[in-house]
Amino acid sequence: MYLEIVSPEATLFSSEVDAVTVPGLNGEFQMLNNHAAIVAVLAEGTVKINTHTQSHLVFDDLHGSVIPHADDNKVLTLKIKSGTLEMKDNKAIILAD
Repeated sequence: MYLEIVSPEATLFSSEVDAVTVPGLNGEFQMLNNHAAIVAVLAEGTVKINTHTQSHLVFDDLHGSVIPHADDNKVLTLKIKSGTLEMKDNKAIILAD
């Protein structure tokens, strides 16, 4: 599935991913390929992005808040204060604060 994470300042992440785990208002939940369409409000917490590989990703000042997980090099993390998620047709868009 394709994941895009957008903040008011910039696009923080945009790539194909294997899965994404987000902090929902009632707890964490994960989405995989072909997940049903959903719109959800996100709480403060950590977005976990499971990638097949990181070789195509760029880690620079603009994307500095997206960091590789310490224990697994195929997992990226991003802390958010709140946000909104829309998943439809294998594309997830997170509008994050």
